[in-house]
Amino acid sequence: MGEVKGKKQKVTDPNGGEQEAGVEGTANASTKTPMYEAIHAPRYQRQSLIKNIEEKHRRRLICYVAGKCAGIDRDDAVGFMELLHNVASESSVDLLLHTRGGDVDAAEKLLTLVQATVGGAELRMIIPDFAKSAGTLMALGADSLIMSDCSELGTIDPQIWSNDDDGHEIGHSVLSYLDAFQIHSEALRKNPEDPVARLMLSKIDPTTLRKYEAIRNRARNFAEDQLKRKGRNFTRIPAALMDTTRWPSHGQMIKWQDVKDLGLPVDYVQPRSARWLDYWRLYCLLRLAVEDKQIIFESSFASLILNH
Repeated sequence: MGEVKGKKQKVTDPNGGEQEAGVEGTANASTKTPMYEAIHAPRYQRQSLIKNIEEKHRRRLICYVAGKCAGIDRDDAVGFMELLHNVASESSVDLLLHTRGGDVDAAEKLLTLVQATVGGAELRMIIPDFAKSAGTLMALGADSLIMSDCSELGTIDPQIWSNDDDGHEIGHSVLSYLDAFQIHSEALRKNPEDPVARLMLSKIDPTTLRKYEAIRNRARNFAEDQLKRKGRNFTRIPAALMDTTRWPSHGQMIKWQDVKDLGLPVDYVQPRSARWLDYWRLYCLLRLAVEDKQIIFESSFASLILNH
């Protein structure tokens, strides 16, 4: 049998050039199959909502939403590169951010990527639920924060994670460890025979102490650098966010009112307003898209889920 060749034709593309159309007799090649559309329907719904929000506010919207067990790490740079690929330089950007925190160095890299694209334009961060620890550090680099009654930041208190004897992962507060050292050292200076102070200080490892001091200083320097860029009080704000007497719990809610009192620019949005409901609806859809150890990176033109 001879080879059957389909007839092709030239069509004009939107830019005025020519391209080959599909093989004659083929249905519209750009039409998605019903099953493909069904599988990807949740993504289409989210991205349609993102486009709608972008049109309302006339700026690009990118989203970073983490599952409850997924922390910020260096692999997230891949997702941010995807999100920023089609964002023009010097464009205002809204970043919808939800994270429990993670690697401080990775957080700085992710923020740097966004800031390099935004340039002299405006970077706003939308906090629909919470941005804790390293997420709070990222928020300090925004020009303004969009928050509502459910929104919260966290303390700047790095956590060191390890497994106990039963294999369960537990977090250790860097600031609490250093506070304990300071308290017992002061007690021993006042009374060199203080038995409690002597016992507690004997349990503190000098190498661990130096490591925790370096981690604390790294987080504080990150915060100060971001605040200096924005011309804000770069000593008072980090000190307040690292004050374990004011915020005794690492997970304590720092409400939008607290954030505003600290001197950070907050755009408060009423929770039942149409604007906030758009953000909240999108956040809910994104949360449902990820499992506990996953992070979703999504915009109107990119979508990526990474396992952590």
